[in-house]
Amino acid sequence: MKLKDLKIDFITKLSVTYQKEEVLSFFKILCEEYLNITPTKLLLVGEELINKEQFDMFSKVMIRLLNEEPIQYILNTTSFYGLDFICTPSALIPRPETEELVDWILKSEKNKISILDIGTGTGCIPISLAKNNTDYTVSALDISDVALELAKDNAQKNEVDISFISADIFSYTSEKKYDLIVSNPPYVRNLEKIKIQNNVLNFEPPLALFVDDDDPLVFYRAILEFAKSNLSEKGSVYFEINENLFNEMESLLASYRFSEIELKKDVFGKYRFIRGLKSSSS
Repeated sequence: MKLKDLKIDFITKLSVTYQKEEVLSFFKILCEEYLNITPTKLLLVGEELINKEQFDMFSKVMIRLLNEEPIQYILNTTSFYGLDFICTPSALIPRPETEELVDWILKSEKNKISILDIGTGTGCIPISLAKNNTDYTVSALDISDVALELAKDNAQKNEVDISFISADIFSYTSEKKYDLIVSNPPYVRNLEKIKIQNNVLNFEPPLALFVDDDDPLVFYRAILEFAKSNLSEKGSVYFEINENLFNEMESLLASYRFSEIELKKDVFGKYRFIRGLKSSSS
């Protein structure tokens, strides 16, 4: 089979489930992964022959994609803030929106500071921060030991030094103080599941995604309680948040006596992030 025929077959089969642009994106990724053909080079080829082993690899991936399994889990890799991360179902797939949170911190916090990421998952936030500012001293916490092992592997892969903590933020106590606490905790309400695509619902860890409808800010409250004792005076918190709960988040930070509270929209124009400064009286 020729490469151009494989492409036609790939697009025809997967277009039943995905938009054509997404199918083409999958094909480019797989060509680079399995055939060592870059997207640019792919524009110039087509007559090359695909052997049976290569065809079988594409066929197996097509079956998994038709089952709506995320391609990041299929290939066990993803890109985040220009870095490569190992990606497995033990943690959420890093999102482009979270890159904006990392970028906000890097552009706003230039000093030598200590940072704690709570609910680290793949480790994408602390690793990206440590990689891009060597003045940061970075720690990462997660309740899942499996996720922490993944984050440790990613820290080693990206050659950064991160201190990892296995703990439940609802009960964790420490004498250590941090200058900045950041988190992208579970914030999708169960009532919002209807809007979530199958590739997320069926494959990504639900404990890292969903919260009860009657207390959707439960994780933020626990983190702010921890910050009472463990955030330095005039230290900052940065959160990724539910776009539908930005008013509630603003009120929550204010109730914990944070000042200079700022909401920030993501690239899609949705209020996705918030930060606040710990006041001396909090």
